[in-house]
Amino acid sequence: MRITSKGQVTIPVEIRERAGLLPQTEVEFEVDGDVVRIVRARTHKSAGRGARLVAHLRGRGDVAMSTEEIMALTRGE
Repeated sequence: MRITSKGQVTIPVEIRERAGLLPQTEVEFEVDGDVVRIVRARTHKSAGRGARLVAHLRGRGDVAMSTEEIMALTRGE
């Protein structure tokens, strides 16, 4: 693996999945002598992926149906 001229490195998918590093995850670098570690940022507490998705969708519904009508559709009634 090489560092690009812009200082970028691609983290292999297996490592990202194992570490739970999703897009938009904040990370930090820890330097210990000649060893550099990438770790999830501790100081930045952003909403999780699900919370961001719900916030994005909140208030966008425009269905003029009651809850009972929607439930009847899901039940196939």
